[in-house]
Amino acid sequence: MQVGATMDLLRPLLADITIDGLSLVGEVTAEELGLTEDDAVVRGPLAVSLDLTNIEGLVAVTGVLEGTVVRECVRCLKEYEVPLAFSVRAAFIPEPKSTPRHPKRIDPRKARAEVVETEQEEDPDDQYQYQGNQLELAPMLREHVILSAPMQPLCSDDCLGLCARCGKNLNEGPCPCAAEPSIPTFRVVQGMKRKTGGPSAS
Repeated sequence: MQVGATMDLLRPLLADITIDGLSLVGEVTAEELGLTEDDAVVRGPLAVSLDLTNIEGLVAVTGVLEGTVVRECVRCLKEYEVPLAFSVRAAFIPEPKSTPRHPKRIDPRKARAEVVETEQEEDPDDQYQYQGNQLELAPMLREHVILSAPMQPLCSDDCLGLCARCGKNLNEGPCPCAAEPSIPTFRVVQGMKRKTGGPSAS
């Protein structure tokens, strides 16, 4: 079963995820994913293509997300656009039911340990929880977009960065500082000795 862009891609119903699975194809905006400018600057909508399968309440989500984002180079501080494309892999499990207020035979610590142990045995995909009969895919996709950002974004591998003296972007050409020859340290020291005077000629 395939759902097109006219359907709500970000909140599919569990009832729609049949034994044959569910395909979600369409576009979403940064606002719909809850992305702020501090998270990522997105140019235009993001194309989403996801396949969902439901096995006894555990929903596996795989697919791709594509678009264009704006990053800031860490060397020259210039903004540049870069294609965004990555695979999505996630698993949604039902949120554990809350324990009774005054449990008599159930130790909450043991119950939590069992839940953690069960989660560790599951597939290593990123896991999220859902309530009721509907999935919320926006937080998962938002997290994937944020984590796709490189730690040290560069506009190009051979970016020359900024001049440490005048701050000019060296990718746009040399700055006046480059024409100033550096004075070797030993010459500076030798010149200072001459000014202070050498050994006495007498």
